[in-house]
Amino acid sequence: MSDSALQIALAHHRAWTGKDLDLAMSYIADDVVCDAPAGRLTGVRAYREFLGPFAEQLLIRAEMIAAFGDDDTALIMYDAETIPARSAPAAECVTVRDGKIVYNRFIFDRTPFAEFSRRQEQARR
Repeated sequence: MSDSALQIALAHHRAWTGKDLDLAMSYIADDVVCDAPAGRLTGVRAYREFLGPFAEQLLIRAEMIAAFGDDDTALIMYDAETIPARSAPAAECVTVRDGKIVYNRFIFDRTPFAEFSRRQEQARR
């Protein structure tokens, strides 16, 4: 029997928050679709380009708030501490088929990042 969507979502989350992007991407289908605040991403390469800089350069740690799921769908919510934002709440609702994430509805609060950019801009003036 294959792993549940919740097991896959949690394993993916542990991998990317542990900065192991190669392992994280092993849970992503080649034709993955990700709807994120910046728009739709299609394909594993676009997904890695989206997640990589955040995971490898900005993320300090992530604290799991809740995780629920069944065989096909999982929802995880966490609070990420990042260089630009001390608290950046996020949620991912994923669909899993054949042990891979095929769809991710990725939402997060962009406000802390916008505030960081605003402060950076003011400091440059």
